[in-house]
Amino acid sequence: MQKTKLLLTSLSLTGLFALAGCSFPGVYKIDIQQGNVVTQDMIDQLRPGMTRRQVRFIMGNPLITDTFHADRWDYLYSIQPGGGQRHQERVSLVFGSNDQLIGLAGDFMPGVSRDQAIMGEGSDTTNTQQQAKPQDDKPAAPGSLLEQIQREVDQVKTVPVPVPEPLETDPQ
Repeated sequence: MQKTKLLLTSLSLTGLFALAGCSFPGVYKIDIQQGNVVTQDMIDQLRPGMTRRQVRFIMGNPLITDTFHADRWDYLYSIQPGGGQRHQERVSLVFGSNDQLIGLAGDFMPGVSRDQAIMGEGSDTTNTQQQAKPQDDKPAAPGSLLEQIQREVDQVKTVPVPVPEPLETDPQ
């Protein structure tokens, strides 16, 4: 009888420890990030004809340099939010015979931010400027600092941001 109680207690504790490793609601799981973080700003700085050294300064060291494809650098980034679906992004840069950048391929496109691509907007800046302007319920009091700031903001002339030319995607 004594051995049965001890055996039952030990099996119960072993089962509880095994269940502790399973995912219970409310258990914190960390985000797992791997690879090179590539931003849209980095892609926008790339220009055809840049040397490998200039590209490495902007993008950092590539994650993959293949000995069989020495003219291609691959940048991979993956993130898996705790308990969520894994997302992966890839950018491949292609260099010519004179070690100059001739093209890129992957999940980024020059001139279009990921946010705009997800929202379905193009690179039209007038649409985003209209959305960014907050709608106030009541106007600022005359002579107040807020009214002076608003007057200065209204007098600013907008200048369109130049959209960079896309890199050649066909490596001749």
